[in-house]
Amino acid sequence: MKREMYPKNGRVILHVDMNSFYASVEMAYDASLKGKPLAIAGNPEERRGIIVTCSYEARRFGVKTTMPLWEAKKLCPQLIVKKPNFNRYRTVSMAMFEVLRQFTPLVEPVSIDEGYLDITDSFELGTPIEIAKSIQNRILEQLDLPCSIGIAPNKFLAKTASDMKKPLGITILRKRDIQAVLWPLATNEMHGVGVKTAEKLQTIGILTIGDLANANELQLKSLLGINGIRLKERANGKDDRPVDPEAIEEFKSIGNSTTLPRDVTNQQELFHVLESLAETVSIRMKRKNVLAATIGITIRYKDRKTITRSKRLANPISSKEEFADKAKQLFLKNWSGDPVRLLGITGFDLVEHDHAYKQLDLFSYEKEAQKEPLLHTLSNLREKYGKHIIESAGLHQVDSKDDVGTATSFNKDFLRSFPHHSEEKEK
Repeated sequence: MKREMYPKNGRVILHVDMNSFYASVEMAYDASLKGKPLAIAGNPEERRGIIVTCSYEARRFGVKTTMPLWEAKKLCPQLIVKKPNFNRYRTVSMAMFEVLRQFTPLVEPVSIDEGYLDITDSFELGTPIEIAKSIQNRILEQLDLPCSIGIAPNKFLAKTASDMKKPLGITILRKRDIQAVLWPLATNEMHGVGVKTAEKLQTIGILTIGDLANANELQLKSLLGINGIRLKERANGKDDRPVDPEAIEEFKSIGNSTTLPRDVTNQQELFHVLESLAETVSIRMKRKNVLAATIGITIRYKDRKTITRSKRLANPISSKEEFADKAKQLFLKNWSGDPVRLLGITGFDLVEHDHAYKQLDLFSYEKEAQKEPLLHTLSNLREKYGKHIIESAGLHQVDSKDDVGTATSFNKDFLRSFPHHSEEKEK
């Protein structure tokens, strides 16, 4: 028990940040790229292409993110350039977050390659530094990917700490370290302060984070509004934001998984589990009024080998029938026939229902054409009486007591291995 290493009242927050994620994933898939200057660029065929990310070997030549490709090649003639493979990155990201959820259910993804963990109640797994080392080692062993981790009493300080040592760093940042470590830095080195904000702060003599921490609140509020007060609080190490596993604003996904009570090989039984998961995911999607443009499944076998697969959909979906149907297709395509211990379904690339548009294939075009007279009538009614006068039955909110089902994460259920070929080939 390492409870004494944890604060009695405060929190212990980790920020896990993958190092050069896209480039590192490509190196994990193709070992011949390791140790070489590698860049992922939006359009390698065109000189106008922009560097999305690059390896640390490329950075030594001065290559940077958002740099034009022609400039990067001038700095590093031997630069290897690859197109981004977002389906691959998304699949690896799913696996990475599954590793994080082994340590706590309180995991909040903030982008495809970074997330927060609240490990305040995870003391049975070790001290904060031991847990951080375990996470770093497990991601390196299972996915062959490096990450940096910040350990702190809140989100702001944890994110700041994870940036301090890259690659493969672990940094502890306590509130008592703020004056010595943060305050001497220029304001534009602080998370939440961009170039324009830093320039505005300079106009009232605020050049460093220390200046910001001690600034006049009235001046800050007149210059930056409520954000000015928030930045001052951050500069003093204050940040009460909780780690929220349900936050989907930036990393848009809703998923559900369950560990089966025993190893199952019966296909119909596994289909029933997928249908139950699809129903729960669908309910959550409808509560948030979103649709998924990509579906992912997770299969863990009796020997604990775990695979994740994802597929981009022709049209965004939210109904339980569509989720179940697509999940079954993906499952059948990738199931080895071995006994299954865990199943999961995740909807990715969420879009607001009001903004969803359909990339119509021929089949769905015919269905939409049949519905056109009805849609036209609904449109007229909404225009006349307001957009909520008539809603599609599928959009009605579901009562919370119907939200039954299964475990929502892989927390504290340790994985042993992830394959390096977990990419859905089809687009």
